[in-house]
Amino acid sequence: MPRRSILTERQRSALFDLPTDEATLLHHYTLADDDIEHIRTRRQARNRLGFALQLCAFRYPGRLLMPGEIIPLEVSRFLAAQLGERSEDLAYYAETDVTRRRHLIDLRRVYGFKMFSGRGARDLKAWLEREAETARSNEDLARRFVEECRRTQTILPGVSVIERLCADALVAAERRIDSRIAARADDQTKERLDAMLTEMVDGKVSRFVWLRQFEVGNNSAGASRLLDRLEFLQASAVPPGILEDVPPHRVACLRRQGERYFADGLRDITSDRRLAILAVCAIEWTAAIADAVIETHDRIVGKTWRDAKKLCDARIADARSSLQETLRSFKDLGAALLEAKGDDTSLDAATEAACGWTRLESMVATAAELTDTMTADALAHVVHGYHRFRRYAPRMLRVLDVRNAPVAAPLVKAAKILAEDQTDAPRQTSFLRRTSKWQRHLNAQEPDDNRLWEVAVLFHIRDAFRSGDIWLPHSRRYADLKQALVPMEAAKASPRLTMPFEPEVWLEDRKTRLTEGMNRLARAARTGAIPGGSIENGVLKLDRLTGTVPGDVDDMVLDLYGRLPAVRITDLLQEVDDDIGCTEAFTHLRTGVPCRDRIGLLNVLLAEGLNLGLSKMAEATSSHDYFQLSRLSRWHVESDAINRALAMVIEAQTRLPMAQFWGGGVTASSDGQFFPAARQGEAMNLINAKYGSEPGLKAYTHVSDQFGPFATQNIPATVNEAPYILDGLLMNEVGRKIKEQYADTGGFTDHVFAVTALLSYHFIPRIRDLPSKRLYLFDPAAAPKELRSLIGGKVRAKLIVENWPDILRAVATMAAGVMPPSQLLRKFASYPRQHELALALREIGRIERTLFIMNWLLDVDMQRRAQIGLNKGEAHHALKNALRIGRQGEIRDRTAEGQHYRMAGLNLLAAIIIYWNTKHLGHAVKARKREGFDCSPELLAHISPLGWAHILLTGEYRWKR
Repeated sequence: MPRRSILTERQRSALFDLPTDEATLLHHYTLADDDIEHIRTRRQARNRLGFALQLCAFRYPGRLLMPGEIIPLEVSRFLAAQLGERSEDLAYYAETDVTRRRHLIDLRRVYGFKMFSGRGARDLKAWLEREAETARSNEDLARRFVEECRRTQTILPGVSVIERLCADALVAAERRIDSRIAARADDQTKERLDAMLTEMVDGKVSRFVWLRQFEVGNNSAGASRLLDRLEFLQASAVPPGILEDVPPHRVACLRRQGERYFADGLRDITSDRRLAILAVCAIEWTAAIADAVIETHDRIVGKTWRDAKKLCDARIADARSSLQETLRSFKDLGAALLEAKGDDTSLDAATEAACGWTRLESMVATAAELTDTMTADALAHVVHGYHRFRRYAPRMLRVLDVRNAPVAAPLVKAAKILAEDQTDAPRQTSFLRRTSKWQRHLNAQEPDDNRLWEVAVLFHIRDAFRSGDIWLPHSRRYADLKQALVPMEAAKASPRLTMPFEPEVWLEDRKTRLTEGMNRLARAARTGAIPGGSIENGVLKLDRLTGTVPGDVDDMVLDLYGRLPAVRITDLLQEVDDDIGCTEAFTHLRTGVPCRDRIGLLNVLLAEGLNLGLSKMAEATSSHDYFQLSRLSRWHVESDAINRALAMVIEAQTRLPMAQFWGGGVTASSDGQFFPAARQGEAMNLINAKYGSEPGLKAYTHVSDQFGPFATQNIPATVNEAPYILDGLLMNEVGRKIKEQYADTGGFTDHVFAVTALLSYHFIPRIRDLPSKRLYLFDPAAAPKELRSLIGGKVRAKLIVENWPDILRAVATMAAGVMPPSQLLRKFASYPRQHELALALREIGRIERTLFIMNWLLDVDMQRRAQIGLNKGEAHHALKNALRIGRQGEIRDRTAEGQHYRMAGLNLLAAIIIYWNTKHLGHAVKARKREGFDCSPELLAHISPLGWAHILLTGEYRWKR
């Protein structure tokens, strides 16, 4: 596709075709009274209809009618109905060009429409050049241009002219940004950047390729490799300020290009472009590698703690046999002494007869040792990780530009002593909390033994980075939390915030709700009217929720799926792409033009979705070899493109008639699915005992009530899922439409309850141990007597009032997408000193959790909705398990990026299959109805589009050309 042909046929149609759907016709083609007056001055019916048609076309889509253009029947009928004419008369309007040209002149005179020429065209071109810098894609810029022409009442030029103007503007913007970045670098910086392409590391790869080959490590060697790269980049001294006023998406695009070029490819492009890519990569990689160093340190601390705990547990287990023998000996001695005392005989003789004094001394020594062993905790053994830390930690602390809050000043001072190896400096412990167990262990150390102190400092540095007490400037994951929060003015202007700006108003509303809810629950407890539960002797008891699936559903499911055609996965993919055009989302990373090799791209997407990898896919298809697939993957497949394609599939699936039986797209469930990973790469140490002894990671997926998996993200197998709920809801358009969100026990915390409520989401988790959860009130003493045993404490309203402005800022920051909500929630959950903002959010969460529990106990329909939503998510996991047929189901990619592509590709493939099933189930339902079988909405609501038995997933992958 030529560089200046920047739009696909589908995109051109969306921008320039006359509308045919009712909503758009009502919005753009409804004539006003003055319009009808002007139209009535035309003498003949065909001229009146033609004049009205040209007027509407000038307004939307904003263009001239083409000679011989076929007018959609919906348009002619809609206009004819408003004018009281026959739509057939419009056919005669095209007979004379003179009338049409005269109407054009009249429309320009009466309504002020302008042709794209002269000064107006020059102004629009200048406007277009400015917009090109911030446009996120070719289609985005073309759409902006069309909308600006409509706003200024400028009649659109031809499609080819618009594409040429947009292409020229995009190229010019790209060159301006490249030149701007290159001009800000001095000559020495340029030389250092260019040297990255020629200098070789170990005689194998260029310095540039070596720099980008980094991943989060799991041991001191991994940390040292990261520090090698970070020190080199810091020595290059590329100031982050050279990217000032460069749009973030442009920076991201330059970085992605740098991560795909090889050194010889970069050397062949223009100097400004090359320097811009190198500078962006140097700055972005510096921040990314620094984050990876901290994450590596976090993992090493975790591993050290697990090893210490394992050693502690092993010693306790080993001591049990000695403990039993020692206790038995003391029991025999005690019995002998008591017997001697009763007989009034010598206790010395009894002792000698029972075990002897030498044996007694040994028993006492053994008992003392066993006492120390049995009462020891893991901290007694973390010192064994000292040498592991010494290999990299001092260097790490010297290299990282650590900033700190005042509360962390003692910790940073201690870290400086460790980094500079100040042997004479006093080892102060003011960074420890007064109740810390570390203090007791440090006091027991020898005065000259500083090993445990150094380990304590490094453990606390891990915690401080997690909580935000210390941070790195320019970091993506460990930046200053206060700087990340949006200003108060922006928070008040946020359209997502429906909470009042005065905390007293919000608190008064919650007090009323809590009082009413407690009274309702108390009445139900007194009368035994709690559905499926009771409160007996102060203890809440709940029965298992029973199912309500109609008996005829199974037969109908078998019948409908029996009517679906057997289909190859390749044919299925091509059919869906014909319907939706989702491959158009995968534009070239450099030019922004959609991929021309559709079959090759589908091969790549199928390889990702089935977990085959490109080499296995090249063997299984005759259309492309490995190098062709690798090139397509490198330059067209990236996270944003996958997300765009997924959004297209989900939106198309929600419009299918069959999807309406399952819901309105306003509720969703979320759950994590474990995927085993090979013992290599970034997932090596991510072992969660819940899933066995093998390492792995989780895909946390949001599924709408219409079965669409609209968001997925990779998370470590070892972390809590709750912070990631809001990512799926706030970081994409489908999630923002959700009103009610379901999750299981692992998906809730008080912080999540707080934020979802403040953002007007109705959060409904299915809590496994609900009877053990306590209720919180503003005045616990006023609780009804039937519920007093369920009360856990008092809500601290004053704390909420004092922190209300920061609460508003935190919630607005999440809503604005400044950073993933999970990042903020993880920091709130990690504050070791119980930061007041985190505590205030916890108090709000306790209020919302109390309201939820009371509603849950009294609302069986809510319980059933949650159960249905979560069942849809679990059924979705089954489909994914069936699809990941390659590599024995393991995710073997080493890097987080590779793992993300694998998971995202699997999610996209699942969404495509769900779309195809939804479409063809609709056809099957129509056929079943024609045959007179029952297809009531009540039955169809229980059908799922998650079946795969009719899809051929394996074998040779053949494509229709």
